[in-house]
Amino acid sequence: MTEFDLLATYTTLKLASVTTLILLLLGTPLAWWLSQLQSKWRVVIEAVVALPLVLPPTVLGFYLLIAFAPDALPGQLWQSLTGQQLAFSFSAIVIGSVFYSLPFVVQPLQKAFEQIDPHVLAKARMLGAAKLDLFFHVILPLTKASFITAATLGFAHTVGEFGVVLMIGGNIPDETRVLSIALFDHVEAFEYQQAHLLASILLIGSLITLALIYLLNFYHDQPSSNKSANEGSRGLRQR
Repeated sequence: MTEFDLLATYTTLKLASVTTLILLLLGTPLAWWLSQLQSKWRVVIEAVVALPLVLPPTVLGFYLLIAFAPDALPGQLWQSLTGQQLAFSFSAIVIGSVFYSLPFVVQPLQKAFEQIDPHVLAKARMLGAAKLDLFFHVILPLTKASFITAATLGFAHTVGEFGVVLMIGGNIPDETRVLSIALFDHVEAFEYQQAHLLASILLIGSLITLALIYLLNFYHDQPSSNKSANEGSRGLRQR
């Protein structure tokens, strides 16, 4: 593996880690809000969240590139706050990745929140649980498998991004050049041996990630996991 490929690997892992952390921080309250929302506008918001699943990445990248330009309001605001241009920077591909991978984190969490028995939450509130207690001692233990799934999907999907990153980040080594773009470069230069190596890394990594998710869901769906239904309220009683 060349030095540029190692830098692309580092940039990819850094991008995926930062994006996953932001997605969990933003996606968790959004998923909870959607799971509790009874308004007819819920379907519209869900469609907006799910849009990156069907939208061509270049379309999203094109509109983000326009928004990040120095003469656009978001780009101007970023430049006035940081003194640096947003387009073709690491920050730009992080923002683009958050938009593009949002449904891969929000949807598993929303489904998990919707499956929580309301009586368990009501019992916890009767025992005096505040909002943070309710989340950390009831909701989180009951949905931890979905959190792991959401984080893994968000991380893996970010690792495989190409169109959005290329549109708003370009191909700048040690800044915006990720593994998928490095692979494209090798193919364009007829460097098939290096291309095979990067493609194998992405292929095996994706396969292992999916296998771990299915394995996790398999063990989580076993009958013994039903015992966790009252973990939260039991834990609150013991506090």
